[in-house]
Amino acid sequence: MYIQLDTLASKRLEEHLAEQSGYLKLFYDTEGCGCNGVLVIQIVSEPNNTDIVIQREPFTFLCDRQQESLFDERMRLEADEHYPSFKLSSDSSLFSNNVRIQDLRTAD
Repeated sequence: MYIQLDTLASKRLEEHLAEQSGYLKLFYDTEGCGCNGVLVIQIVSEPNNTDIVIQREPFTFLCDRQQESLFDERMRLEADEHYPSFKLSSDSSLFSNNVRIQDLRTAD
């Protein structure tokens, strides 16, 4: 799997990581939404046992292996210039145009 990042998306992800260690995880959050899930990028301290690495550069992206089939092999992540969200798409799909970041890292 490969995620192409635009320049603004790379900059915003770097800002969210804030020079701290962490992994970026593509995740369909179904808790309390009453729907099929809302796509978020979680920042996690460590991968879960069921997470797989889908990309290592320029950031390490993870995905739960049970959700891997929901994504395409090649995708694009673009930041919205006027709003704090991202668009995840591929040649055949628009996964979401309102992807938010959830920082789930624990403070030491």
